[in-house]
Amino acid sequence: MTEAAPTVVAVARDSGHHFSKPVRDEIMLVANHGVEGDAHAGATVRHLHDVRKDAARPNLRQVHLMHAELFDEVAADGFAVDPGMLGENVTTRGVDLLGLPEGTRIRLGSDAVVELTGLRTPCKQINGVQDGLMKRLIRTDDDGTVHRLSGVMGVVATGGVVRAGDAIEVELPDAPHRALGPV
Repeated sequence: MTEAAPTVVAVARDSGHHFSKPVRDEIMLVANHGVEGDAHAGATVRHLHDVRKDAARPNLRQVHLMHAELFDEVAADGFAVDPGMLGENVTTRGVDLLGLPEGTRIRLGSDAVVELTGLRTPCKQINGVQDGLMKRLIRTDDDGTVHRLSGVMGVVATGGVVRAGDAIEVELPDAPHRALGPV
């Protein structure tokens, strides 16, 4: 069986600070800014929780990418999740987002490039999508290791239009690699 090439499944943005984001035909990524027209775009932090702590901090969460394979996994547990419902801007298929190191560059379509900065930490608003979903998106091993499964965050290195069906290319940073941590 041949694996499909990595692709963009869906794109989403929302101008308001809502948890879920409506799926769009396309989004425009703007270098050093984020998703044009999205409430979380900007050079400095835009997430309301982070703004209250330090509004001048660099925004390492300009773009949220989520792997569609997660939707398949949680569906087996009875959860129905579609693109945009968990607040992501780009839903992917065929890329092990959680296994990539910090600084990985992901080309989306012909022009846009997102540099990964860290893991998204799920928040309790996820239970507003479906009760119990947050517990499913954070796992703790017997040794106490916490696994955050709700996607990765990044900054826009190169702008461009991104659409469902666009190809994805992954460029790893030079070694040594550092695992993604929460941002």
